[in-house]
Amino acid sequence: MNLTFGVKVLVILLCALLSVIVAMVAGFLSHSPGTPVSQAVLYGGGAFTACLLLCLAVLSALGVL
Repeated sequence: MNLTFGVKVLVILLCALLSVIVAMVAGFLSHSPGTPVSQAVLYGGGAFTACLLLCLAVLSALGVL
């Protein structure tokens, strides 16, 4: 697939936005009352990293990036 640079940037931004949403949901689900917030932030950060890497790997495999 031969996409322009602008479209590739938009696809990467879409992947980042999806990863942020997944990270927020993961952080909210992992947080329980009485525990420090830092654990939920670390859990969300891990979810963000995993989701972004997965999205970029799939798009690279499909030839979009």
